Amino acid sequence: MPKIMNFKVIIEQDEKGYFVAWVPAIPGCHSQGETYEEVLENIKEAIELCLEVAKKDPAYKEKIDFSEARISSKFLGITEIPVKFNFLPK
Repeated sequence: MPKIMNFKVIIEQDEKGYFVAWVPAIPGCHSQGETYEEVLENIKEAIELCLEVAKKDPAYKEKIDFSEARISSKFLGITEIPVKFNFLPK
């Protein structure tokens, strides 16, 4: 019976409006989509493909942080907060 793993996914929207997603626990696992729903579909497929590669490649499997997928906490998100300031940052 397959196990369910919950990988955290980071999603950003680029300057052209495309959604870009990556999985910090899986090196090289990233995807994109024109909509939020599409990027979710695409990153799920990318995760599945990376895990298929990991089944055949022990060196790649060692690089995956499976402990991240076992945490039962719910990730709520990251946001940007606009803040006014009166000086130029370096």
